[in-house]
Amino acid sequence: MNSKVQIIQTSQFVELVAVPLAQSTNTTFDIIIETEISIQNYCEALVHKVFTLHQSQFPAFINYQCNNVENAMLWLNKFEKLINLNEKLFTKKCAITGVSKLINLIEKKRSEMKSSRLEATEYKTPKRYINAESDDKIFSFYELKKQLQICKNDNDKIILLTKEKFEYQQSNVEFINQKLPLFDEQCKKEIKQIYELGKLKSDFENFNNENHKSSLPFKKLKFNCNVNQFVDVFYQLHRELFSDGKPIIDGSINDMVAVIVNSFVDKDGNDISPQTVETILKPSRTDKRPKAHKKLDIDKLL
Repeated sequence: MNSKVQIIQTSQFVELVAVPLAQSTNTTFDIIIETEISIQNYCEALVHKVFTLHQSQFPAFINYQCNNVENAMLWLNKFEKLINLNEKLFTKKCAITGVSKLINLIEKKRSEMKSSRLEATEYKTPKRYINAESDDKIFSFYELKKQLQICKNDNDKIILLTKEKFEYQQSNVEFINQKLPLFDEQCKKEIKQIYELGKLKSDFENFNNENHKSSLPFKKLKFNCNVNQFVDVFYQLHRELFSDGKPIIDGSINDMVAVIVNSFVDKDGNDISPQTVETILKPSRTDKRPKAHKKLDIDKLL
């Protein structure tokens, strides 16, 4: 059934749930459209349907429509906007009492949904971490950063950030936290940072690949003693044994860690932990180096 109601202005509904009369399972509450569904004819059919109902049927109608859409909160907001945009028409057809009842029912339904949603939420974002709020969503970069941490790669992060940025920009934002940066600006900066860090990583990889090409290929060597015994050899050459007043191995702990980790594997063929090597090389960590009877005494060999 095509509506004969001509409305002044449409509301941008996202979900247009309507059926032809022959497919209707509830002719009282279904939105009936026989032609191709558009924003214009959906709004007209919705208004026409409201005008055919008694005020006592309004609550059941609103519940029915909310059950038929995925985002009921958004549908309610768009329905309320439709009424406000065409207030004169609604007042003429439904009278002031009917319009007031519709608005009150929408607000009541919205409050019920918000209340049930809060009860179902185990964790509520503190207000100080909320950048903005729209009709049906909070925008919190604090929470978004948590989601970014579980993304598998940079591509997934950029897609998520871009999606959230566009959703924010297209939302009817009702509240903005003046103490926090704008949500979409934070998304842009995070995307830029990911791109720049990705480029740096790529540059470093290319640089390292070029260096590897110019150096002799090698396979990590395996030592057949305990890790602390082996690393202690480097400690002795660095801290205890000297030639002309200089350490036999002269360099920083970080450099020695890199050489050991990148050049050797343990007796089982496993890579060596950099943290373990660094700890053994620290002068204060005598407890991590081998006892005297297990020590490979380099001084006796020189």
